[in-house]
Amino acid sequence: MADIKLTKNELRMQQTRLGQLQRYLPTLQLKKALLQVEVQNAKAGIDALKKNAKEALQHVEDYARLFPEMDFPSIEQALEIDEIKKSYENIAGVEIPIFESVSFHPLKYHLFDSPTWMEGAIEGVHRLIEAECHLKIENEKLRLLQNELREVSIRVNLFEKVLMPRAVINIKKIKVFLGDQQLAAVAQAKVAKTKIEAKKVKKCA
Repeated sequence: MADIKLTKNELRMQQTRLGQLQRYLPTLQLKKALLQVEVQNAKAGIDALKKNAKEALQHVEDYARLFPEMDFPSIEQALEIDEIKKSYENIAGVEIPIFESVSFHPLKYHLFDSPTWMEGAIEGVHRLIEAECHLKIENEKLRLLQNELREVSIRVNLFEKVLMPRAVINIKKIKVFLGDQQLAAVAQAKVAKTKIEAKKVKKCA
């Protein structure tokens, strides 16, 4: 801890600093609590998406043995992603990605020239790809929230365990010093007054 000046100006500065910390701390604590809730929600959302992805994978695996029979050049195009749409939302001061949708290359084929199960197979693969894209964005969302929560937690701990206690100690130290100075000044004034009174008595004698 750096040495502080034991002066009235320094006392006012330390008191002002402590007041600012006390006013800002509740905002940080609220932000921390909000981020903790958002992190838990994001984790729950990821667990649900993993379950959906697992179900989609199972659906695709049911068709997997049939894929070699498919001889349609357009099938690969149907699995190509045209666009992943996402937006952004501000949560507790953090820009968070929000998954919206996935669009795929349109499939062009003759209905009567294709197996009856082909549409179901493609739909299953689309569902799997969409679940994976959604999961990727949710993981990014979780990472951003956790990073912000970590930084806010560090600041809350800094306020609560370092800056505020230090300001309280500094204020107490300065007050004790100024109090001792005041007592010393009063004592010196009394001694001086006593000496002056003694001189007056001596002159009158």
